Amino acid sequence: MGEDLGVRTFSREDRARYREQVRRCLDVFAEMLRESRFDVERPMTGLEIELNLVDDDSMPTMRNADVLAAIADPSFQTELGQFNVEINVPPRRLAGTSTAQFEENVRASLNAAEEKARAIGAHMVMIGILPTLRPEHLTAGALSANPRYTLLNEQIFAARGEDLHISISGVERLAVTADTITPEAACTSTQFHLQVSPAQFADYWNAAQAIAGIQVALGANSPLFFGRELWRETRIPLFQQATDTRSEEIKAQGVRPRVWFGERWITNVFDLFEENVRYFPALLPVCDAEDPAKALAEGGVPKLTELRLHNGTIYRWNRPVYDVLRGRPHLRVENRVLPAGPTVLDTVANGAFYFGLVRALAESDRPLWSQMSFSAAEENFTTCARHGIDAQVFWPGLGYLPVTELVLRRLLPLAYHGLDRWGGGPGRAGPAAEHHRAALPDRTQRRELAGGDAAPVGVRRPPGPAGGAARGGPALRGPDAQQPPGARVAHPLS
Repeated sequence: MGEDLGVRTFSREDRARYREQVRRCLDVFAEMLRESRFDVERPMTGLEIELNLVDDDSMPTMRNADVLAAIADPSFQTELGQFNVEINVPPRRLAGTSTAQFEENVRASLNAAEEKARAIGAHMVMIGILPTLRPEHLTAGALSANPRYTLLNEQIFAARGEDLHISISGVERLAVTADTITPEAACTSTQFHLQVSPAQFADYWNAAQAIAGIQVALGANSPLFFGRELWRETRIPLFQQATDTRSEEIKAQGVRPRVWFGERWITNVFDLFEENVRYFPALLPVCDAEDPAKALAEGGVPKLTELRLHNGTIYRWNRPVYDVLRGRPHLRVENRVLPAGPTVLDTVANGAFYFGLVRALAESDRPLWSQMSFSAAEENFTTCARHGIDAQVFWPGLGYLPVTELVLRRLLPLAYHGLDRWGGGPGRAGPAAEHHRAALPDRTQRRELAGGDAAPVGVRRPPGPAGGAARGGPALRGPDAQQPPGARVAHPLS
């Protein structure tokens, strides 16, 4: 999102050339899939967290340029709003004590950044929507200085031809209009990246879609916007509406939104990129000098710049990513459903739950998506965003049940065993996770967790609050680890 595109305008010729180049990239991508030209030997995971900046009175402060200069760490980058920054945690393999190392690295980076930000009168807050935001904070003047954001704002409103209308009905009602995309900056998220092979991609993406609602229910922390109590995770409808390029008439025609859950299970990663090209016009038609077909024919690795840029302006909740690292192309599932925070431990625990559960479901003998309609997964997603931890969800073989019961009865033990397959091994995830292992004495019962009609015999509900280790607790920390001072990114709102 932060790539600098410079100040520019686009002609009709630019758009025609870009469309042709995107389609050429798509053809080259298909050829690369046929030839299996992807890095699959050492799959990595990654993590991004978007943060809010506030002053000493907990009000948003438009100082991300000053804060980034003070931090002076390339892991921190600009975001859409001047009261936002983002941290990109270096990718790593999920093996051994990697979840604990994720926590230690994120905590150390954020604590160091908070200390430097505090020295200039700013603080970092991890939450899906900052509760103190008011309409006067979300104007054109709040956009970050990067020309890309101004360009994106101009193109979205050129496509709409009218102001944004944001209307959310929850506990209370909110109806406002906006003449910029800055309401999008109110939505700060956690993004998990999971590298997978082309052959596995469809299974992992389908699994991520199937559990998206469950993730939102467990992680929801954004009920407030502009002083109104709305959904448990108001960030979901706000982000959908704040980036909508469609007028009311276009919506009525059934044109798909750019913030999109999707509409079907897939059989190949190509399905997603092809849908993006087929359904969505370009927002930023910037062409690169590379000829991707020539690069591939000469034995090189095409950057597929236009396809990647186009893909980055379509905000699927689980987004496919093509990237090149150290000269080798790879594919990732980018999981975008969770809000930021509220603590480092919550973030890493939610990540462990996601990485473990998505692997267990993706590699199950009977795929979950063969038992569940796509519309049911989408309904779960919306219901969980609206009601959070109190949501009732549908699950194959169980019908509708409280999300907490589903997590404790089936998904949390299943996530533990999925994590084990990444190479964590017994005992490395902590005592709470070890409790779940003891409750699953054989592999037959573990398989039943993925699609059976009831919890296997011998599976006990773990003690503690809903979500158990997936909501915090000691499960993701070594038994000798200590909570360092400032572990919560010191600020009252966090």
